[in-house]
Amino acid sequence: MARVLPDHPAGKLVEIWVTDAAAEPMRRVPSVEAVAGRGLAGDRYALGGGTWAKYPDLEKQVTLIDREAVAAVAREIGSELGTGDTRRNLVTTGLDLPELVGNWFTVGEALLFGMKRCPPCAHLERLTGLRLVKAMLHRGGINAALFRGAAIAEGDVVRLVSEEEAALRGAPTGVGRPVPRVL
Repeated sequence: MARVLPDHPAGKLVEIWVTDAAAEPMRRVPSVEAVAGRGLAGDRYALGGGTWAKYPDLEKQVTLIDREAVAAVAREIGSELGTGDTRRNLVTTGLDLPELVGNWFTVGEALLFGMKRCPPCAHLERLTGLRLVKAMLHRGGINAALFRGAAIAEGDVVRLVSEEEAALRGAPTGVGRPVPRVL
């Protein structure tokens, strides 16, 4: 097992959300298969049918959001916004998600790369009926690409990994390394 990088505490996966069609309600599952190059088994983006599916594949495979950020947004806007309402797949706690953009990280044994921040959009406001764009601007989570699949489950550790460890796990290096989009 690889070591945790210094100054980069590990976090935890606390919830998993999927839906099989665009704009349909999300459902919480205790575990799911993370499929390399696709996303989460049974989720709209892995099935090719998400609202934003026409955008770059690496940016739409998996989304992550922080549980405390969602709670803070709910307090600020005076709503009962739940983590599943954000339409993000993986809900984490204990780490700074924007720090993962441009870096390799694991969720359990699955290997991911942080592609970009995932700010909210008017589509999310239409689906929830809540004014979320401004409140979630810097708390919308991130988009990530899956490079090594594995079964993941609530309670799994989420942690940054070094370039070396990522390469040992099969990550592309050199010119094949993914390039994050900084917003």
